[in-house]
Amino acid sequence: MNGYDVVIVGAGPAGMACASEACSAGLSTLVLDEQPRPGGQIFRDIEVSDRKRRALLGKDYGEGARIAGAFRASGAEYVPGAVVWNIDSAKRIDYSAGGRSHSVEAKSLVVATGAIERPTPMPGWTLPGVTTVGAVQILFKTSGIVFEDVVLVGSGPLLWLAATQLIAAGSPPKAIVETVPKARYREAARHFGKALPAWRYLAKGFAMMRAVKKAGVPVHRDATDIAIEGETVAAAVTFAAGGRRQRIETAHVALHQGVVPNQQITRLLNCQHRFDESQRAFLPVVDESFETSVPGVFVAGDGAGIGGAKSAEMRGRLVAMRIAEKAGRPAGEAAKLRAEIAKDAAVRPLLEALYAPSADILSPADTTMVCRCEEITAGQIREAVALGAPGPNQVKSFLRAGMGPCQGRMCGLAVSEIIAAAKGETPSTTDYYRIRPPLKPLLLSELAGLGAEEPREAAE
Repeated sequence: MNGYDVVIVGAGPAGMACASEACSAGLSTLVLDEQPRPGGQIFRDIEVSDRKRRALLGKDYGEGARIAGAFRASGAEYVPGAVVWNIDSAKRIDYSAGGRSHSVEAKSLVVATGAIERPTPMPGWTLPGVTTVGAVQILFKTSGIVFEDVVLVGSGPLLWLAATQLIAAGSPPKAIVETVPKARYREAARHFGKALPAWRYLAKGFAMMRAVKKAGVPVHRDATDIAIEGETVAAAVTFAAGGRRQRIETAHVALHQGVVPNQQITRLLNCQHRFDESQRAFLPVVDESFETSVPGVFVAGDGAGIGGAKSAEMRGRLVAMRIAEKAGRPAGEAAKLRAEIAKDAAVRPLLEALYAPSADILSPADTTMVCRCEEITAGQIREAVALGAPGPNQVKSFLRAGMGPCQGRMCGLAVSEIIAAAKGETPSTTDYYRIRPPLKPLLLSELAGLGAEEPREAAE
């Protein structure tokens, strides 16, 4: 079995930067990533995107070429198409690649799996034609496909970014249905002064809103009671806004209520977690160098709390510096980097106050499907609580919620919120699903050869 000083799971900005920094300190480094090329979601397919597509996606997307270039030149071993399905307490990582399972051992493990979009249960969200805003971006980044007449529904910076990218591509959204209550703007304004060190984010946000207005895209603010109509496919979005019920006919709907840390691996390793009220999500408990409660296990990037691509890159470098320091290798100037990370994060309190998930999403109607894999509704979850299920794991036993292919990624937070509200407690008390291997579905043929493999050559 191969062993490395550092094994990094994920090749987004945090994973790539961490690998580059670790290699510069002389640490043997392996990067495992599910995608065929590095970049993660934010810089997906940056290496193969042409100049025109980069221009349409914006300057920030183009920054990924620099990070990916440094990563390619770093000397780190890199296995694309690698699906990590188990990690044990000794930091042995089992993953599937090329139709077979493999195992490696790490002295230090870096979880750089980033964030996932928050589940957005609402009537009709499982209809064909309904996707997430992140999925709209993936289609554009990987194949240049642009949705026509899509209605963007929800809130968050990504909603506005996607709108401006669609406008630049010549296919502006049919409308934006934003769920931010008017009172939120006043609440967020209290954080404006402290956000000024990160003024570039504020300027970018205002610029995106101006671009949407200039393009003539209708924006329906303070929308509530949203539903997607359709018998077999999406046909319209209905909602309440401006004191009346409104309806927009469309075959394409993209939902978004912000992103949350992907906590599957840290949960599997029994790292300590806490519920963050401002992000309405569970975060792994980490120290100033992003080391978790499990020694030698670090979280780099948005998996430790949402901060964005620039912050993810810096956090990845900081993690590598700490690992190098613990190994007695030369490390960079960590104090200066921590100060830069803090400056970049100055805008987060404002964004989290403004773009907190809507009440309708946190407390869906009884008839709304919450667990898509097992087709479990919010009402069934509340019934299970009434019958005595104290938390998500017991609801899973009662209903199979969270036992499908996604392993709770698409419903976990929503289930925790629903149970907490039904019991009159906080999600911190309710907690989350217990995560067990395999983290991702795999074939028995992939599992059968584990431990009986020939030495693997490093990927080019």
